[in-house]
Amino acid sequence: MSWKPEVDEIEQRRARALEMGGKEAVAKHHARGRQNARERISMLVDRDSFRERGQIAGHSEADDGSDFQPAGVIMGTAEIAGRPVVVCGDDFTIRGGAYSEAGLKKGLYAEQLAVERRMPLVRMLETGGASIAGTRGATRGRSGYDWTAPSLLNVRSLASMQFVPVVCIALGPCAGFPAGRLVASHLSIMTRHTSQVLTGGPAVVAHAMKEEVTKEELGSAEIHGRNGMVDNIAEDEEDALRIARRFLSYLPNHCRETAPYFDVGDRANRREEKLLKIIPRERRRAYRMRKLIEHVVDQQSFFEIGALWGRSQITGLARMNGHSVGILANDCHHDSGSMTADGAAKIRRFVELCDLFHLPIVSFVDEPGFAIGIEAERAGTIRAGMNAMFAIMQTGVPWFACVLRRSYGVAQGIHLGPGATVVAWPSAMSGALPVESGVELAFRRDIESAQDPDARRAELEEEMARAQSVMPRAEEFGVHDLIDPRDTRPVICEWLEEIQSALLEHAHAGAPRYSIRP
Repeated sequence: MSWKPEVDEIEQRRARALEMGGKEAVAKHHARGRQNARERISMLVDRDSFRERGQIAGHSEADDGSDFQPAGVIMGTAEIAGRPVVVCGDDFTIRGGAYSEAGLKKGLYAEQLAVERRMPLVRMLETGGASIAGTRGATRGRSGYDWTAPSLLNVRSLASMQFVPVVCIALGPCAGFPAGRLVASHLSIMTRHTSQVLTGGPAVVAHAMKEEVTKEELGSAEIHGRNGMVDNIAEDEEDALRIARRFLSYLPNHCRETAPYFDVGDRANRREEKLLKIIPRERRRAYRMRKLIEHVVDQQSFFEIGALWGRSQITGLARMNGHSVGILANDCHHDSGSMTADGAAKIRRFVELCDLFHLPIVSFVDEPGFAIGIEAERAGTIRAGMNAMFAIMQTGVPWFACVLRRSYGVAQGIHLGPGATVVAWPSAMSGALPVESGVELAFRRDIESAQDPDARRAELEEEMARAQSVMPRAEEFGVHDLIDPRDTRPVICEWLEEIQSALLEHAHAGAPRYSIRP
């Protein structure tokens, strides 16, 4: 007796699953500037590399399966730039992306598969979360809610973040659990005009808080890009997927590997003449730190993370002579480059990423110290700063610090790392306080009693600046070397070759474990 009827039913269900929400729903979705899950996966991964799992997962009330509804979650394995990856995407064209029992299980399986196979995970989110009635609860007189599901989802999310790179992308509205899942990642991305991330949607807010607001007012990319809830903002879906692919290119497949080598053809001994003039002689003048970074790292390799929040600090990934590195720097255009609470939180998260995936950290130091004032105190700056300090002291990856100009106070330790190789430019200055603050604090009466207070202040500042010069510190071996700014790239590239065996040992140790922090 043939099994042809059952095989035919399987194929019919596959066909329905491929139709997803139907042509009308897909057309409406396209009109909003959004793709469905399979279209996004095709844009993300290498051509013909996607191998779907659970295509006919869903539910049916009829015995013959005539009313079969596929789960609104698509998942499977694929390749990005020839490297394996697990992909999982919500499809809003099926019941607004509401999670069914099968959909939740597919999401769980994606996390499990990523951890077991040691493959990076990319999740594309667009849903309001689970239906309050479940998939069948409304017709059977029960809620259909599985109380164990959220706990298990959180356990799987934690496990995946401990072992493999995780990228989550908001490509439409994400409310409730999907919003939490978005930020439980190593890189979170939102599209600028088509996504909103919400703890609770407008209807829930209106009922509970008596506030009438739109989804944009609650959770737009403009809001979350600046409050640090998401890392990077993409212009559209294609840009979001490009950002995800690029981020993964800097990282290993899992936490027991080192990052892949990728030669862009930039010479390790390249000396950039513009670096000789990039730091102004006038201490109060700002300069373009990102331009400085671009002169040092492999050409067009700098990938910034979190550009819109904690803006006094710059964090990102780059390559130097083909090796992946983490980049940390101050941006003197924002809060003079001082260590704010947001900046410290941004650094803490970044160095933990580098430590987990064995990326050596290159720090460009122009640190005036912790931010001060009423807002800084209200933000709990010192606690956030010491939290970052503990995170850095507990890292095991090699650090290289290049002191460009200022290196002051307790906050300078956040940039120097444990056991860092430290070099300095001739423009470097260090001490307990910046020149201006130190003079004002120590010589206030002298300045006030002077015949020309402004002239006396300038004289004292110049005197203290000479005392804070890097030259005496170099004589005492307080830094490992003073270098010509043009030699920065060659020196760091040589250091990177020296530490390769240390990175292998760090990778063999696996995921780090941290103690309690302030």
